[in-house]
Amino acid sequence: MRICLYGRVSTDRQETQNQITQLREFAFTQGWKIVREYVDVASGKSSDRQQFKALFAAAAKREFDLVLFWGLDRFSREGVFETLKHLQTLTGYGVGFRSFTEQYLDSCGMFRDAVISILAVIAKQERVRLAEPYGAALTHPASHIDHWIRLQRNGEVSKAMEYEEQPRGRVVYDGREQRFHLMADRCILRRRDVVAGIMEAMHLPDDTTLATDDHYRCFWCLQQIFNRERQHDEPDAE
Repeated sequence: MRICLYGRVSTDRQETQNQITQLREFAFTQGWKIVREYVDVASGKSSDRQQFKALFAAAAKREFDLVLFWGLDRFSREGVFETLKHLQTLTGYGVGFRSFTEQYLDSCGMFRDAVISILAVIAKQERVRLAEPYGAALTHPASHIDHWIRLQRNGEVSKAMEYEEQPRGRVVYDGREQRFHLMADRCILRRRDVVAGIMEAMHLPDDTTLATDDHYRCFWCLQQIFNRERQHDEPDAE
């Protein structure tokens, strides 16, 4: 099996070689072929790590079959929700993962489904904990203008694209109903593929309620409405 190794330390005063050496030795005992080694000297609280991003770019091309890392905290310290997303992204690429120090964290092992289920439950609780009050409900932590700003800073969207001009929405969690609600611009809700992408990205359950909200009409939709109303109000030419 083709594998890659991933090691990370927070500062250049720490040593990654011990991690990589033991990972190499373990891979040798398993009869695995190491095709890539990725090492970051950076905080694990952000995915904006050069080698980390290179790993996922290579995983998308199926350049290896499994990612072997020292421990989950070496792979990511962004919190359970984001870490789970990274692991699920690898799985979606058809690439497995395994922790050297946490033997239960093995996508090819017998406890794989149980571990992922536990992480998913913890991630849901973390989403609720990090949420902001929104009326009687709570907002999803990844559905706010702050997230848009982060996307701009990371270069994932153009800085020339203003938040107010884009079709957008908000995900809220109603604790009384114990249900998520996706409240969005009509531009979004009429696109099933886009809705499916949002549901998958935010790990929303299938019973999530979809609802339009005039607050989230984008600039272009509002402009169309304004033009229609102006044409309606204009007197007919004599």
